[in-house]
Amino acid sequence: MQSAAALLSIVSFPAIDPVAIAIGPIAIRWYGLAYVAGIMLGWFVARRMLANTALWPNGTPPCTPAHLDDFLVWAALGIVLGGRIGYILFYDLEAVLAEPVRAVQIWNGGMSFHGGFLGATMAMILFSRRHAIPLWSLFDIVASVAPIGILFGRLANFINGELWGRITDVPWAMVFPTGGPMPRHPSQLYEAALEGLLLFIILQILARAFKALRRPGTVTGAFVALYALARILVEFFREPDVQIGYLAGNWLTMGMVLSLPMLAAGLWAILRARRASGG
Repeated sequence: MQSAAALLSIVSFPAIDPVAIAIGPIAIRWYGLAYVAGIMLGWFVARRMLANTALWPNGTPPCTPAHLDDFLVWAALGIVLGGRIGYILFYDLEAVLAEPVRAVQIWNGGMSFHGGFLGATMAMILFSRRHAIPLWSLFDIVASVAPIGILFGRLANFINGELWGRITDVPWAMVFPTGGPMPRHPSQLYEAALEGLLLFIILQILARAFKALRRPGTVTGAFVALYALARILVEFFREPDVQIGYLAGNWLTMGMVLSLPMLAAGLWAILRARRASGG
């Protein structure tokens, strides 16, 4: 039972319309704009990094700006298709099998980061083979800017009032319109800060100050491992999807389980990069 003082400390949830722009029957949602903004800003930063020859092995960028421009479409398709398919497989398969039309109803659950990660990875593998681009360097380029998209995506989740946290009495708790009457952790903001802003800063420091791009795979490994750690941490504050709930006790969630292989893969990529560079 929460105290009166705790209830008085609850921060009001900002009532932001999920629809950013509406023209007649056409509605543009903040969620869609977040994907566009994340991809475009990531593309801009990646182009600036390509132009800085001091960051790359032997002063030679692994691809041209034109390659990066072409990859935008591949990246968008990989993220969107992978994200939606991943959500269905990991979180909503039973409901989709019972009602197949639900597969295209993105408002019923939306996207999975882990699925989007796999979709983007496949897009990079196919693109690198088609254009003879060193795969690990392409991974590094995308990994170094991927947190920008995560930041915008989590902010959009917050605006939508979805993926909220567990019930709490911390001073910054919020009552979400779709989360019942009890105050909850604004876990979307935790993810935006940790998986988005902080991770972007760390990866940029690695790439620019420590010249990690000269050891292909290092930035990729750091991104994957640090994202996994941040996601596992936030899962202790985030409410699990209602159709799955907790996998064990009142703490183990699907997000944690899916992040563990990412953590292992990230650490392996860092070790592989060190061995390949003779470090």
